[in-house]
Amino acid sequence: MKNHLRSTRRQFIHQIATVAGAATLAPARSLLGATSRKAPTILTSDIGDDIDDTWALGLLLNSPELDLKLAVGDYGKTEYRAKLLAKFLKMVGRGQVPVGLGVDTPVKGDGPQAPWVKDFELSSYPGKIHKDGVAAMIEIIMSSPEPVTLIAIGPMPNVAAALEREPRIAGKARLVGMYGSVRKGYDGTGKIDAEWNVKADAKSCQKAFTAPWDITITPLDTCGVVRLDGDRYKRLLGSEAAIPKAIIENYRIWSKASNAQNTAADSRSSTLFDTVAVYLACTEELCKMERLGIRVTDDGFTRIDDQAKKVNAAVEWKNLDAYHDLLVQRLIS
Repeated sequence: MKNHLRSTRRQFIHQIATVAGAATLAPARSLLGATSRKAPTILTSDIGDDIDDTWALGLLLNSPELDLKLAVGDYGKTEYRAKLLAKFLKMVGRGQVPVGLGVDTPVKGDGPQAPWVKDFELSSYPGKIHKDGVAAMIEIIMSSPEPVTLIAIGPMPNVAAALEREPRIAGKARLVGMYGSVRKGYDGTGKIDAEWNVKADAKSCQKAFTAPWDITITPLDTCGVVRLDGDRYKRLLGSEAAIPKAIIENYRIWSKASNAQNTAADSRSSTLFDTVAVYLACTEELCKMERLGIRVTDDGFTRIDDQAKKVNAAVEWKNLDAYHDLLVQRLIS
């Protein structure tokens, strides 16, 4: 790690200690090794459906613990998702990050952020565009001299396909994702739900959750209550930094298309589920973690089952306010 990256890392640690009280951003697991190292990271995302994937991408790019090696669209809509990833990366000065097209599932077309990329051509992207994003995922994982962090924030046909083609990736990567509902459902209710990322492709999720790699998840219990408003949100709106500007541009378009209005983007965020998966790829400091056997059912539930493979689940927040502060600080840095 170069000296200026070490310095940047120390600055972020100081910022996080400030917003989180006594908490510092220590690596969550031994994979990250010394605090000055950056974990090679792959993102697989259904960006372009819910807006939270766009927020999560911004957080990932501003997380000094993570070194994004590849971003791949997942769950169909292959060109639409690749365009969103590529334009965002190019717009914020990260156009060297390779982008991959994911598995071409029956989910076709585009989504609510389509106006943002209507004039964008993948051929204009300065970085590498992989037509077979799954092959690129496998190549990066298998050739990496150290374990890769695979952040999954959508249904997982890409992950299932990668495991099918090359099962050995499970021995060279860890999976961190936004999946399931353990004890709480949407909006913090006491009734568990069939969470979308699982329900949309339960078979792929079953394959991922039974593979022999280390798994860390944020279920709805923790990610389903993350929202920004008030002064925190005003700080984002007022920021001239490239990442928050790109996020808010997309959020305005998404909000208008999804809600037939544009007022929400002026005052508050939507629920930022996927940002918590990126956070857990860096640290678990602000979450209460439990190691639970989780069984994925055919109808999309994540049931606690002592006989199932154990996963690391963020089941409660120790300090949600500190996370909100950290999220804002990182996005505008």
